[in-house]
Amino acid sequence: MEDVLDVYQRSFGNDEVLVCMDETSKQHIKETRVPVPVQPGEVAKYDFEYERSGVSNIFMMSAPLEGWRHVKITDRHTKIDWAMLIRELVDEHYADKRIVCLLWIT
Repeated sequence: MEDVLDVYQRSFGNDEVLVCMDETSKQHIKETRVPVPVQPGEVAKYDFEYERSGVSNIFMMSAPLEGWRHVKITDRHTKIDWAMLIRELVDEHYADKRIVCLLWIT
């Protein structure tokens, strides 16, 4: 953890940027039953049963020292999706930077 904190303390030149990246997947669910109507003084009641209706992968990138962030949602989580995201980061978002320091903790 100390190594990660050291990266944040580094000084970055005008042609360098620090980008942090994280990823997660979330499943899409939908209710299978209508919730019981709430009566005054009672707590809302939901059935625990649900229907799974897919999964999405979420990539979150941020440049904390620049005040920039970007979210990319994909249908899959493949090496190609990751590579395309890195290409977008370097070629589109930070094409003017010579060095992109990518902080990615797995």
